[in-house]
Amino acid sequence: MRIGVVGAAGRMGSEVCRAVAAADGLDLVAAVDPARGGRTLGELAGVGGGAGELVVADDLEVLTEAAVDVAVEFTGPTSVGANLCWLLDHGIHAVVGATGVSAQDLDVARALAADGPANALLAPNFALGAVLLMRFAADAARHLPHVEVVELHHDRKVDAPSGTALRTAELIADARDSTPEVPLGDDDHPGARGTVHHGVHVHSVRLPGLVAHQEVILGGEGQTLTLRHDSYDRSSFMPGVLLAVRGVAELDGLVIGLEHLL
Repeated sequence: MRIGVVGAAGRMGSEVCRAVAAADGLDLVAAVDPARGGRTLGELAGVGGGAGELVVADDLEVLTEAAVDVAVEFTGPTSVGANLCWLLDHGIHAVVGATGVSAQDLDVARALAADGPANALLAPNFALGAVLLMRFAADAARHLPHVEVVELHHDRKVDAPSGTALRTAELIADARDSTPEVPLGDDDHPGARGTVHHGVHVHSVRLPGLVAHQEVILGGEGQTLTLRHDSYDRSSFMPGVLLAVRGVAELDGLVIGLEHLL
């Protein structure tokens, strides 16, 4: 299977390049990163072997030139939507880990995936433990509907709340029968209660030293239940990325959430 990586020189993209290059049955044949074009993957991402000699391109056209089957997209909110639509429009299966796809781009991508030969998997989190946490949180919220989400990430993450937290809130909202009323805080301290997404309070922490962490705290009479997942290293996301790369062609159109492949 011929694989390309978009955002290949970024923190996550570099990790993906190393994982794909080392995986059985996958051939890393193209890498794109507009900010780092012209240098090799060995220089930028520490990729060894033949894949390390790949020169990073600054344009997506290299993906069609290399006859890529699946592209992994890990850029950022300003580019991910356009890149996703481009990939689907050019018949390339897309595995998307970058968050921030606009509703408009998502609608266009859904239509392209429905009408064309390529599928897309968008996953707010590729760590298998994080996917399980979201599932467990939804199950628990059926019985303990008072829920708040706290997500903690490194201080260079530009979006807040995280895509994982937003997806968790959506799954909780779908699972519980009612949305409890909770205090919103006082007028002198707006934002103290975080943001509200689908009726669930979500709080974001950004600090150096963190990677990716999330707590879901559920409360009931005389008790609380806390579910927590911690990614201490970006390698925690790679088994899920490889699972998505190998499985995206078997999906039907555009799908959100790695749980569809578990």
